[in-house]
Amino acid sequence: MGRILNFGSLNIDEMFQVLHFVRPGETLVPEKVERIPGGKGLNQSVAAARAGGAVWHAGAVGEDGAFLTALLDSCGVHTELVETVPGLSGKAVIQVDASGENCILLYPGANHGVTEEAVEKALARFGAGDLLLLQNEINRLPEILWEGKRRGMLAALNPSPVTPEVLGLPLEELDFLIFNEIEGEALSGQDRPEGMLEELSRRCPGCRLILTLGKEGAYYRGPEGQRFQPSFAVEAVDTTAAGDTFAGYFFACWLAGYSPEECLEWAAGAAALAVSRRGASVSIPQMGEVERFFGR
Repeated sequence: MGRILNFGSLNIDEMFQVLHFVRPGETLVPEKVERIPGGKGLNQSVAAARAGGAVWHAGAVGEDGAFLTALLDSCGVHTELVETVPGLSGKAVIQVDASGENCILLYPGANHGVTEEAVEKALARFGAGDLLLLQNEINRLPEILWEGKRRGMLAALNPSPVTPEVLGLPLEELDFLIFNEIEGEALSGQDRPEGMLEELSRRCPGCRLILTLGKEGAYYRGPEGQRFQPSFAVEAVDTTAAGDTFAGYFFACWLAGYSPEECLEWAAGAAALAVSRRGASVSIPQMGEVERFFGR
């Protein structure tokens, strides 16, 4: 079974539970405030490890970030490739409204402090059969992607958030592209799922595509053809880490030898459990919980 190297972000999330998102000029008293570990990178590492994957995390935290690596350690993620750099860790200010939807302000902090030496040190330990997992919350993405491919790794990208920089990445070099409808429209210029999949398949013919649509389900398109996975009906209270949970579970299951259909099903089940709980990394279920959810 291959290993996962997640070269990704680690954030300190300040989460505010509100009745509605703050409007311009409005002062709003939140119902609850929490300070929790987060970042798309951290969340996806936690999800992949809880799904049973062998996960290494690479990236950077500031002098305030020791509890972020401690959380990863407690989940079984290898953290020796996470560096501590001067200054602050990445920060996210998250509003979660009464329906469970969220809006996020993101400050990169140490996530944009990845050095050339750190890239070389991390990737030197991995090769063919291993998966390089990336998101768009750290610096040096093109360099990391090229170096990973040079070493024979499979490369997967979650292009979030969509920025001019991510639009310029060599997507045709990827083995997996996992994205939601907002990211899909930005990357493809299409506003419907089928159009997104068609255009990105044309642009990246060797890439497996995973399109997540929240409660509308998820699509997979690859050499095996196209598959659709409906979502599981649950009462959503917080969607913050749903996509990250889906991604981590999908890739851990893939490296374990599961079929595309099985990967989609396990990922969708894990995401359903995650949205039924508040918080980001703290909402991500263990594999045993997903098994019980399926009655297995």
